[in-house]
Amino acid sequence: MFATSRVLAFSLLATLASALPANITARAPELGDLTEDEALSLVERATLAPVYSKCTTPNTVAITFDDGPYIYNTDIVNTLKQYNAKGTFFVNGNNYECIYSTANEQRLKTAYNEGHQIASHTWGHLDWTTLSKDQLRSEMARTDTALTKILGVKPTFVRPPYGNYNAASREVAAENGQDIVIWDFDSGDSVGKSAQQSKDEYRKVADQTPSTILTLNHETYESTAKDVLYYALKVLQAKHYNFVTVAECLGGKNPYLTKTTPGKRDSTWKC
Repeated sequence: MFATSRVLAFSLLATLASALPANITARAPELGDLTEDEALSLVERATLAPVYSKCTTPNTVAITFDDGPYIYNTDIVNTLKQYNAKGTFFVNGNNYECIYSTANEQRLKTAYNEGHQIASHTWGHLDWTTLSKDQLRSEMARTDTALTKILGVKPTFVRPPYGNYNAASREVAAENGQDIVIWDFDSGDSVGKSAQQSKDEYRKVADQTPSTILTLNHETYESTAKDVLYYALKVLQAKHYNFVTVAECLGGKNPYLTKTTPGKRDSTWKC
């Protein structure tokens, strides 16, 4: 007798298999050839967004910034340019500032046009694990809509505020076509570490020389933008890392689900 979980898994496989990439199902032409664990894994991969906490491309560092767009965004972009580095900005819709302000519109366009990746941190920086599915859908959709209006893109990647997620939020992210990105190195700027302490953390990880590093920083701290970032890029460059976007550090994934012509400012551009 099949376990209940296996019965449910196989009932879903019939409708899911045709939508999955060929390499997932090629090894077992007959669904009945799958073991219980394989069947459940197949269903999970089709219904839950993947969660990335590490880069996969060797010798890469993904420098990421949360909680913007904010007043230090262009300072960060300028510093990254000095080191021929590309960064990734996980932006909110209405956190420190409204994403639709004319200043933030220009900040986002400057970063995007410089080749940096723009990703979603959802709308109001709410803890996903406290929200209903409908609330999660709204948090994601409002940010995607704003980025489509401002830049003409819908991001492939989304980062949950506080790094908190659960099965329900993974389901909603999957519905939205997005992958979840966390980190494996935290500068500590948002939890009270001083600039010197953050630099010490960067020195420590640089000396350990892991194959890859996926960093967490916040563009809302002046010390991060104007002090720590310079130091981090310097010490990591000395270890011969390549500074790339999250999409690049994950093997060259497409950073955007859709691209279209940006919108024109109108009465809907408000928080």
